[in-house]
Amino acid sequence: MEMKKYFIIAIILILMNENASSQEKIKYNDLSKEESYIIDNKGTERPFTGKYNKYKEKGTYVCKKCGAALYHSSDKFDSECGWPSFDDEINGAVRRLPDPDGIRTEIECASCGGHLGHVFTGERLTSKNVRHCVNSLSLDFVPAIVEAGRYGTALFAGGCFWGVEYFLQKEPGVISVTSGYTGGVVKNPTYKEVCTGNTGHAEVVKVVYDPQKTSYEKLLKLFLEIHDPTQVGRQGPDIGDQYRSEIFYMNEDQKKIAEKNLNILKSKGLKIATAVTKATGFYAAEEYHQDYYFRNGKVPYCHGYVKRF
Repeated sequence: MEMKKYFIIAIILILMNENASSQEKIKYNDLSKEESYIIDNKGTERPFTGKYNKYKEKGTYVCKKCGAALYHSSDKFDSECGWPSFDDEINGAVRRLPDPDGIRTEIECASCGGHLGHVFTGERLTSKNVRHCVNSLSLDFVPAIVEAGRYGTALFAGGCFWGVEYFLQKEPGVISVTSGYTGGVVKNPTYKEVCTGNTGHAEVVKVVYDPQKTSYEKLLKLFLEIHDPTQVGRQGPDIGDQYRSEIFYMNEDQKKIAEKNLNILKSKGLKIATAVTKATGFYAAEEYHQDYYFRNGKVPYCHGYVKRF
């Protein structure tokens, strides 16, 4: 009986290890100088300047540094203080500690320790009588209600974002896909501006995924199989630099994975045009671009699936 018990325990441990190894170990995202000033050095952005101060979309706010879910949009309210305000947090996601000033209470991401802002009580602004005053630069947004935990982000450009979005949205483990723009020099560009080819931006999709159900590498491979990574400044009938093939990496781990898989394709004789570039600011495209094919009941005209790996 003792041998049988130890054998069962051994099997359980093996299964636990296999399950753990199948879950992606997400690395922290690289931060810009401004983000690092806020998140790592406990700085404060100027009031009324943050991206999410007046933001009203439904979804979940996550930590910019580690991807941990922090706040649901249903708990956000306008306190008119100049910073995003929440009267509740996702259970266990936010840690409180005394501020060095000896007066206020600081709040930080419980997952990575990144500085979020401060929490105040007794103001009677909502029925919960609590206000989390958070820097926009400490946050990212997921247009979906997600549970506590960490989530990964990927940025891919492969031609018209409608088609890339269509295929990636259907992949198991993907939480959300948002069409948008990145890689250029113009802030908050419009579709019309990007189409001129003068902004430097590419049409991209921002993919948020559950690392317990899929991985960055699996999504990257799918991306490289649903568009033609050998085409330069175009994708199918769409011509222009905004339709280029490009992988925007969030951290060095993603960069290594991207370069490894592109080298695999090169070793198979493909003349890869896909660039690998450090991610910068992402700007969501206009609402009518989101979920385009699902809303219109059509299918992509310049994207398809080709087995490459």
